[in-house]
Parts: sequence; structure tokens; C-alpha cells
Amino acid sequence: MLAECYHFDITGVTPMAQILIRGLDPKTVEALKQRAKLNGRSLQSEAKRIIERESGLLSVVAALDDLAATRASLRKRFSDSTAIIRKDRAR
Repeated sequence: MLAECYHFDITGVTPMAQILIRGLDPKTVEALKQRAKLNGRSLQSEAKRIIERESGLLSVVAALDDLAATRASLRKRFSDSTAIIRKDRAR
């Protein structure tokens, strides 16, 4: 029988461990909360993704999801510059 601190994934086969990180600076936690909010995830989910990515265990699908989210967040919206160009050309 597995220890009580383990959870099972949906298949009931692979034990999933838990960790507790003590002593985090409140600013770090707040930054992580903001990052999670921007990515549409919970704090726990965001921390899990970071740990998985940094340990090299992030799946290809999850990595592509992260890439798509990053790409979307970097898109800039520019105003229509047509009027400015026409005004400049008319000088």
C-alpha cells in the first residue's frame, strides 16, 4: 500500500508525489500568481508546469501549448497608421 502522501493519476497506476516549498519570498509568490493568472492557470498548475519544464519532463504537447501562449502574449496591437502616412506624404 502506498503512503498517504501519494495520489494516483486517473489510471490509478502511477503514484504522484507532493512537495512543500517553505520559505518563499512573498514577492516570488505574488509574481508566480500573476504569471499563473496571465496564463489562465491556477497557482499550483503554474508551479507544476515550471517544475516539469525545468526538470525536462514537460511533454511535447504541453511545451507547444506554452509556446502558443507565449507567442499570443507577445503579439502587439498597432493602430492604423494610414492617416499618419497620408498626412506625411501630403507635406
